[in-house]
Amino acid sequence: MASRLAVWLGGGALAAVVAYAALKPAQQPAEGPGGRGERPQLVTTVISRSEDVPLRITAQGNVVALQQVELRPQIASTVRQIHVREGLDVKAGQTLFTLDSRAEAARTSQSAAQLARDRAQLADAERNLARTRELHRQAFVSQSAVDSAAATVDSLRASVAASNAALQGSQVELGYQTIKAPFAGRIGAIDVHRGSLVQPGMAEPLVRLTQLDPIGVAFTLPERELRRLLTAQAAGPVKAEVELDDGQKLSGQVNFIDNAIDASGTIRVKAEFANKERRLWPGLFARVTVDLGMERGVVVLPTGALQTGPEGQFVYLVDAAQQVSARPVRLVRIVSRDDRQFAVVDGLEAGRKVVAEGGQNLRPGAKVSEGGPRGGGGGRGNGQRSDAQRGDAQRGDVSRPASQPAAPTS
Repeated sequence: MASRLAVWLGGGALAAVVAYAALKPAQQPAEGPGGRGERPQLVTTVISRSEDVPLRITAQGNVVALQQVELRPQIASTVRQIHVREGLDVKAGQTLFTLDSRAEAARTSQSAAQLARDRAQLADAERNLARTRELHRQAFVSQSAVDSAAATVDSLRASVAASNAALQGSQVELGYQTIKAPFAGRIGAIDVHRGSLVQPGMAEPLVRLTQLDPIGVAFTLPERELRRLLTAQAAGPVKAEVELDDGQKLSGQVNFIDNAIDASGTIRVKAEFANKERRLWPGLFARVTVDLGMERGVVVLPTGALQTGPEGQFVYLVDAAQQVSARPVRLVRIVSRDDRQFAVVDGLEAGRKVVAEGGQNLRPGAKVSEGGPRGGGGGRGNGQRSDAQRGDAQRGDVSRPASQPAAPTS
């Protein structure tokens, strides 16, 4: 009995020891210099560099016609004939509408007849004046007879001038009966028909005529670009380029800079483009790029190096101890080269080592370890970079990762 009791007690003690060992919380190792909390974060760095970059400004604009007119009648009449169809391309001076001109033609003929009568009377008066002067020279008539004949001539000359002016006025009104295209362009919708009564106060025009070739694109630029734009214009024509929906581009040049900056801090600009193939149409949105030459000695970084914080944009600098510090910068513009985007920045000198990738989770003072891009299928892993990656990093040619949002354009 005593031996059985001893076995029970021993078994109970062993079970208690096993249960204590299973339920006892595991001790966490202290995080020292080699612990997880101090482990350097893997990043990719580039060296900021000073370069001469093309100064190209991109803006969104609208296609506008360089010439557009609403054709309306200048006198009340009826439409006698329509010489064009809707949507037709017309030449300058081509007849579009003919109005009923019979009344104006009659008045023009009447004015012409009146002018002919006055001219005949003037000719007779001039002959009479010449005879009177001859008789006065021979002392057959008095000076008063000569003066009377001269006054008659002057009066008839005035009548001839008045009749000539009346004839010209009638001819002008007769010309209003024929409506012609003031410039080459495309006809819009025609809102009248043969026999329609038309008059100057009509709510809708007879037709709208729009010039399509050449055509313009209107857009706005920030006021800070005005100085560069005017400098480029003084040196010669400023080239512009518009990108079409299919990726093709048309070349043109800036033909208008507004004379004032508006309240929003932008200035209106227009560029002119050849449009023989009708690739541009009034009202379309268009992306315009203006070439202002070269910008010398600017600091360039990959766009992925830019970080955005509560106080604006900044970059992480890496010092000799592999610690990072934040440096505020100002994005001047985005430039594209070889299908890659780079940022032109202010506030950073050339020759500084900057975090290009992996900076999303960094904090100032954090330790970093330089390596290749993370998560890439072509990397070597273990923080090592290929020769091509190291060459790109030295040149600053590190593309922005997909998770990093693009920096805003200027």
